[in-house]
Amino acid sequence: MAMDDLSDVASTTVNVRVQRNFGIDPSDPLYLHPPDNPDAILVSTPFSGVGYRSWRCSLLQGLSVKNKLGFINGECKRPDLHSPTFRQWDRCDDMVTSWILNSLSKNIADSVEYVNDAVELWIELED
Repeated sequence: MAMDDLSDVASTTVNVRVQRNFGIDPSDPLYLHPPDNPDAILVSTPFSGVGYRSWRCSLLQGLSVKNKLGFINGECKRPDLHSPTFRQWDRCDDMVTSWILNSLSKNIADSVEYVNDAVELWIELED
């Protein structure tokens, strides 16, 4: 076996091991990093009704870093209820929803906290 072949086998073995240990490839939008939690703050100043464009830009950057933009732009769609990925998608969507709600002032968060998912919350805020 050539040295390049050994390198490919080692790389494949590491990737499979990572997926087995975490269940989901870390580059997948459904992956949640161990330190991710609902109380994480993605923006320095909560949106209070003033400075929407700046807040929006900061939040989009924070979600991009966490590979979760698909939850607000519709790219990461809700799977069928019986899909094996439904529970993980639901957990991630709840996490994104929490991050967005935590980036809003209490008054604004209270007015949108009963939305069904992150994309609906985002649409509500865009309106």
